[in-house]
Amino acid sequence: MRFNLIGPFEIVADDGRTYVPSTPKVCQALALLLTRPNEIVTADSLIQELWGQKPPRSALTTLQTYIYHARRMFVGEELAAAGRTLLATRAPGYVIQVDDTEVDIKVFEQLIARGHSELQDGDPESAVHHLNQALGLWRGPVLSSIPSGDLLAGSIAHLDELRIRALELRIEGQTRLGRQRESIPELRLLVHAYPLNEWFHGQLISALHGSGRRAEALQAYQNLYRILNDELGLEPSPELQRLQREVLNPEPSEVTSLSRVTAPRDARAVTPLWMTSMTG
Repeated sequence: MRFNLIGPFEIVADDGRTYVPSTPKVCQALALLLTRPNEIVTADSLIQELWGQKPPRSALTTLQTYIYHARRMFVGEELAAAGRTLLATRAPGYVIQVDDTEVDIKVFEQLIARGHSELQDGDPESAVHHLNQALGLWRGPVLSSIPSGDLLAGSIAHLDELRIRALELRIEGQTRLGRQRESIPELRLLVHAYPLNEWFHGQLISALHGSGRRAEALQAYQNLYRILNDELGLEPSPELQRLQREVLNPEPSEVTSLSRVTAPRDARAVTPLWMTSMTG
């Protein structure tokens, strides 16, 4: 089976059926458990997620009812193999017992980590392949069909950042493969989707310049300058200012590359979701 959280919340049964639970609070509780698969999530954490800082007096009893409905749903809808215990009680809370391959966000994290490792090892072809697989899991905003409290909001922000990281790594991989020109349409979309991300702007400027489109490269720089100045009162980074000078005054033997506007140096690892969330 498969639990899909990247996009509207849905469950894919063992037989391939897609099931969409109809009770938002049940989905919300399951979603929090699924961000920490095979880890005990305390009842206090679940209550905080469902009701915030002012839970009703009946919160624990109501939570137990939601857990009961979730278990009944798994059995009644025949979502998993007969006899399988998906949702277990473990003091001081509950645990959902699934393999990482059964939760799309875990698959997403693993594919990005693999792509990053392959890029570091000098295998951009495999890296781009696995990063494409990761980004292909993105069906829309995370958990877009259900409410989210403080804890899920942290997980959603983590995944949004991880998607940006995957996009950065894929662009870097494509560049190493000599596909700079082919990246231009995607980069144009990315600078509109993330207008304050200077790295994406830098990649677009470099790709245009490397493709012999100097006037468009300079226009892309001016667009960035205007955005940063209007929104934040800032100028582009020194790296991008140097890149602009290279576009204005290219050396005859110069071959513009992305070496001066590389992927973020922290090369941050993929952090498990449960480490990014608050605990109750």
